Formats: sequence, structure tokens, C-alpha cells
Amino acid sequence: MTPETEKYFRDLNDMFRSEGWKILLSDIQASAQGVNSIESTRDEQDLYFRKGQLAVMNNILNLETQVSAAQEQAETDDVED
Repeated sequence: MTPETEKYFRDLNDMFRSEGWKILLSDIQASAQGVNSIESTRDEQDLYFRKGQLAVMNNILNLETQVSAAQEQAETDDVED
């Protein structure tokens, strides 16, 4: 890995360990439950808007897993080279 890539992963991992990150995830999980309610969906346009909101929320909620997988792949690529 390049030094820039190592710093990128190190900075993200520092963020994941922070209390602020844990609070953000908790808030997003609570918000996702409300957004995921069909009962309060007004029309088709609102449904698609909520779908987009949920996609963004899921990306954030799964970011740590995605970064971990990318870091493992980068380390594996370094070993193979």
C-alpha cells in the first residue's frame, strides 16, 4: 500500500473507534426506522425519496465493514505483488 492509502485507512479506523461515530450510527439507526415506515408514505414520489434516504443510511451504517473489506483486499494485493 502507498503511504497515502495507509493513512486513509488509519484515519477511517480512528473515526470508527470514536464515540462520535457510535453516536452517529445510533442516530441513523433510529432515523432509519422512521423512514422505513410505509404507513407514513404519502405517494409514489415520497416512496422513492425514502428509498434513497435508506440507501444513504445503509451505506453509512455499513461503511466500517466496507472499509475493512477494502483494507483487507489492499493488504492481500500487497502480499501477492
